[in-house]
Amino acid sequence: MRHDETLERLERYVKPFRITNGRRFRLQDFDPGDTRGLRLDKGEAAELLERGTQWLARGQELLYAHDRWSLLLVFQAMDAAGKDSTIKHVMSGVNPQGCQVFSFKQPTATDLDHDFLWRYVSCMPERGRIGIFNRSYYEEVLIVRVHPRLLEPQKLPSSCVSSRIWTERLADIAHFEQYLARQGTIVLKFFLHISRAEQKKRFLDRLDKPEKHWKFSLSDMRERAFWSRYMRAYEDAIRATAAPRAPWFVVPADNKWFTRLVVAAAVVHALDGLHLSYPRVNEQTMKELRSIRTTLAREH
Repeated sequence: MRHDETLERLERYVKPFRITNGRRFRLQDFDPGDTRGLRLDKGEAAELLERGTQWLARGQELLYAHDRWSLLLVFQAMDAAGKDSTIKHVMSGVNPQGCQVFSFKQPTATDLDHDFLWRYVSCMPERGRIGIFNRSYYEEVLIVRVHPRLLEPQKLPSSCVSSRIWTERLADIAHFEQYLARQGTIVLKFFLHISRAEQKKRFLDRLDKPEKHWKFSLSDMRERAFWSRYMRAYEDAIRATAAPRAPWFVVPADNKWFTRLVVAAAVVHALDGLHLSYPRVNEQTMKELRSIRTTLAREH
């Protein structure tokens, strides 16, 4: 299959889930079980993903060699949607030297002494690198919005905590991502959209298998009780921050193989769109390289 044919095929699995304008976005329009009509067994899915990861590895190598752009991948999801496994499988072929992964937990006391974007800014990918945020600054308009009591430890002045705080924070995030885009950072945001029924199934699987008990915590179950609030918060976040230079991908997550395929295709497609190439050296450097090659060839 030719290069352009492969890209066209990948785009078919990306375009339906890419949101670049959130004005009319409705989460209910997206089916967590969607596979775009694909019916693959595990072997076929693994083979297709392997092809995608090979393309991604080459794209990442070009990104690193070119050393002008950077790529930020943001992953958000409800518990058990498969963020960790998606990152693991999709990025399996990437050179660790060109990739940085950050998993953000509860903010520290130092974090809380700064603005809500502070701890994320210092973790942005360097030029030529891929940065991965396993959860991100979007938690500030998701879990903090669902549980407003989490605002109190942030020690904001009372005048800064109004009924518009979520609208204001979403605007700040949108402006921040626009700034990143103007500095050469490609921002791709993935919401792994799992159904409540599939989450229940995966929770039960964790509870039934001793080797998976470590994955389960009581907080997972507590957050499940706020499902509808989270869905509204995700919908508002996507509506307010989806943009051509910082798109959201609402990725169906009930079938893990399809989730991984869509994410890999989206990243490959974005890297290909940069039209990267290996740096070319000037004529003086070429002369020096030819001289070195001649010297090495003469060695006994």
